[in-house]
Amino acid sequence: MRRNAQADGRVRPARRARLDAVDQAIVEALQKNGREPFRRIASAVGVSEATIRARYARLRRENILQVTGVTNPLELGFEAQAMVGIRTAGSPDDVADAIAQWEEAGYVVVTAGQFDVLVELVCSDRRHLLELTGRIRALPGVVSTESFLYLELWKQAYDWGTRIRSDSPVGVS
Repeated sequence: MRRNAQADGRVRPARRARLDAVDQAIVEALQKNGREPFRRIASAVGVSEATIRARYARLRRENILQVTGVTNPLELGFEAQAMVGIRTAGSPDDVADAIAQWEEAGYVVVTAGQFDVLVELVCSDRRHLLELTGRIRALPGVVSTESFLYLELWKQAYDWGTRIRSDSPVGVS
């Protein structure tokens, strides 16, 4: 089931968002620079700053847009970051739901293929990572795990733009 991000990063079932060209311009501008002034976005799009503010508020309220500072955990003193592949017996939903509640889990997805669930963990050190992988293995339904310890972060970008296109002209909701 596709899901939408909530304020805390967890997701809810997706609904097809209706974005017009103004919404798309806001999302794409903030993906490039989360501190882009509304005045500058408004000027580029050809609408008022008040329109941008109102649209921004709606995009946030509807969990389409989340503006946050993206960091490199390895540079902030988190000494162990890993992607953990999990195989489950039966539906992976309960396992994904449980792990999604953990503060250390920054990314949890149900997948097709070799693993049923992928989880990105950010840990203070390797001992902490070992404790978390033990917690994962102890969850009901978990058959096995495979951990991929990050040695160095080469790219982390969230500027993929929008794929939702509409025929609405700029300024029309």
